[in-house]
Amino acid sequence: MTKPLRIALAGLGTVGGGVIRLIDANGALIARRAGRPIEIVAISARDRAKDRGVDLSRFAWVDDTAALSHHDDADVVVELIGGSDGPALALARSTLAAGKGFVTANKAMIAHHGLELARAAEKAGAALKFEAAVAGGIPVIKGLREGAAANEIARVYGILNGTCNFILSKMEAEGRDFAEVLAEAQALGFAESDPTFDIDGIDAAHKLSILSSIAFGTQPAFGDVVANGIRHVIAADIAEAAALGYRIRLLGFAEDGPHGLFQRVHPHLVPVSHPLAHVTGATNAVVAEGNFVGRLLFQGAGAGDGPTASAVVADLIDIARGEYGPAFAMPADALAAHQAADSGDRRARAYVRFTVTDKVGVLAEIAAAMRDAGVSIESLIQRGAMPDGSVLVAIVTHEGPERSVAQALEKLRGSQSLVGQPMWMHILN
Repeated sequence: MTKPLRIALAGLGTVGGGVIRLIDANGALIARRAGRPIEIVAISARDRAKDRGVDLSRFAWVDDTAALSHHDDADVVVELIGGSDGPALALARSTLAAGKGFVTANKAMIAHHGLELARAAEKAGAALKFEAAVAGGIPVIKGLREGAAANEIARVYGILNGTCNFILSKMEAEGRDFAEVLAEAQALGFAESDPTFDIDGIDAAHKLSILSSIAFGTQPAFGDVVANGIRHVIAADIAEAAALGYRIRLLGFAEDGPHGLFQRVHPHLVPVSHPLAHVTGATNAVVAEGNFVGRLLFQGAGAGDGPTASAVVADLIDIARGEYGPAFAMPADALAAHQAADSGDRRARAYVRFTVTDKVGVLAEIAAAMRDAGVSIESLIQRGAMPDGSVLVAIVTHEGPERSVAQALEKLRGSQSLVGQPMWMHILN
């Protein structure tokens, strides 16, 4: 075998420890598959004294994380610090400027700065790889970038956040409300103490912008992703969806068309006949539709030390083999600067739930707003009074432009009949 591929590892949290354990456990197999051993030679983290459950004494400790990019013994730097800017971005820039390979699980940094880093990697002739940044251990980036490379991808969509999927499927199975299940997810470690990035769709939006770039050959554009999360989904929504033959899932959805690139993260009603309706727990699943390959489904563990470490080490194996090309499947200068598509032009069916006061004329007011905006109502469901005296009204629309639903809701803004904001969810076609 040739000389080892030597790794400097920045960040020794859950995934960093997983990378060390994986290389320890499967080192011989990895060396056979890579054609050379892969060895960690240097590490860096904030707390040198913390017990991480692995022997760190065999590695050189570097107090200044930024210095890893210039470590004489390292060929590749693995960044597992996190954050779109700050030390992670500084390390990425300095590593690529030094002509060394860079592997990261940092979806926020790639979503915000991926184009810049791809150009820097190409200029230096260095590898930039980030399989672990999207969907944990699922090889969806490799699948799109390599396996489906000959296809024109029409759309890519899926469940991109395990925390939200855990919460929704738990609400579905047990009939519990959002706040209660979120607290359980935090206690079990599925959700952070500050769950904003997860439950408001930001984490999924980071991942979707990366997938969109690879699928459609466009420059990453996180700022164009419209993100809405699951914070306002209630148990009654889950029950209504089930009665209608759907399950609620937070989906990232991207589609390229003649009017631009459409990217959105939003709760959807998914038909029970669709594979995504049966993805439960903290699992991720991504669907890509190619013009020759048809529908592809990638499903598996989207987070955790083992799955994410698996994706990191898979990238290292590629680098050890010398198998790496443009980070986003084509040279950075070939990535198109896209126009963001107007969601108002999209035609779809919708589910809209209102919480209203229990008084005469409320249904007529809602129906009039829908009529005046040109929304055709397929069904209207009214449930009995809640403990606070309010009433739930759910509407399913016929297919029509999303702009019309938005206009109807605007007409109802400030209505004294409504308690809180309506909940608008799209129905997956």
